[in-house]
Amino acid sequence: QVQLVESGGGLVQAGGSLRLSCVASGRTSSIYGMGWFRQAPGKEREFVATISWSGSITRYVDSVKGRFTISRDNAKNTVYLQMNSLKPEDTAVYYCATRTGYGLGYRDYEYDYWGQGTQVTVSS
Repeated sequence: QVQLVESGGGLVQAGGSLRLSCVASGRTSSIYGMGWFRQAPGKEREFVATISWSGSITRYVDSVKGRFTISRDNAKNTVYLQMNSLKPEDTAVYYCATRTGYGLGYRDYEYDYWGQGTQVTVSS
């Protein structure tokens, strides 16, 4: 089992920045890819970003490209999501997830473990 705990969410004005963190514990040796998803009120959960085990490969949903950066520190079993130039439409609960399979994941069913989520609210 792997446990994930997110932190760093909060309330920020449009144009501001936040940095989310997600710390993994338990059987961390089984982790390969990591990712961030988000779910806004009344909407389905959507993919935001993913990163390979080495950190050399990253992918983003089009709506956050150039504004968000995913990174990881394997020594700390932590993945980060730096969010800049935030917009009101970025408001959502943000979840980190890990997958034990090789390759990147873009769908929630491709991930094996999930955190409890952290709220991000962007005011206009």
